[in-house]
Amino acid sequence: MINEREEFLCYTGPVDYTVSGKKDLSWLHRINPDMLLSGEGFVRILTIVARGYLWENSAADAIRARRALCSWCSIPEKEKASPKEDWEKSCAFPELHAEFPELVDERGNGWLIRHVQAMCRFAEENPRTVPESIRKKVPLLREKFPDAWRAKVIQYQVPIFSAKTKGAWLLRFDDVLGEAMELGPLRDSEISFTAEQKAKIASATPGGIKPVVLETLVAYYLLNKTEDSEWVVLPVTSFTAYFANTSFDRKWLPALRKGPIRQDETSFGVSRYKISEELLSGL
Repeated sequence: MINEREEFLCYTGPVDYTVSGKKDLSWLHRINPDMLLSGEGFVRILTIVARGYLWENSAADAIRARRALCSWCSIPEKEKASPKEDWEKSCAFPELHAEFPELVDERGNGWLIRHVQAMCRFAEENPRTVPESIRKKVPLLREKFPDAWRAKVIQYQVPIFSAKTKGAWLLRFDDVLGEAMELGPLRDSEISFTAEQKAKIASATPGGIKPVVLETLVAYYLLNKTEDSEWVVLPVTSFTAYFANTSFDRKWLPALRKGPIRQDETSFGVSRYKISEELLSGL
């Protein structure tokens, strides 16, 4: 969450489907089953992917970035899908394999659907090392995700100026590209806290929460705060996946709200927050 370049590689690079134990959830690559089933958290993921390809060179290339998004999201059509009219969009982009071999294969399986399928296989084949809470969601992912994702991919392509009502409140590639243009190239920033600063953060961390959680929230806040606001957008769903622990949003955030942070209500996996002035002083 702090180093955006590393986050980009998590969403686009090869995945090592091995674990050292049930607490090792690195094989999920910051995309957990709850995100896939709820459809939340994809604003940040798509924006990170878009920025990585948009700003490959000195000049922004929105056309290439859009093709990269199509490749990453690509999923083959149903075998018995009805013929499409000229105005309808496809959800499969096998023709982009030559340009983005890392994102989509020759049959139109994009990075995400291949990752989801590999996650499900790994969970089924390793019951002793994969938590039961994840294995229980595999049947739901196999049954529901493909069709839901096909609909999402078509939705993402609705033109930003569509006159149709159904395009009014949807996430679209056009919105993602606009955000990517505004945010600029991916950052590989790092923030290091001194021993004294770490001690201060640890003393402000409520019991039952590891200090690294609050450290990460403070670092993210400092990196993303703008001069005209004391609030920072908090991608709650993405943080939950980053920590690979649903305790982040279900237990830790409520506890942190009572002390060192102020947070608005979460909606569609996103919120906003600020760090108390007392904690920020001296950091």
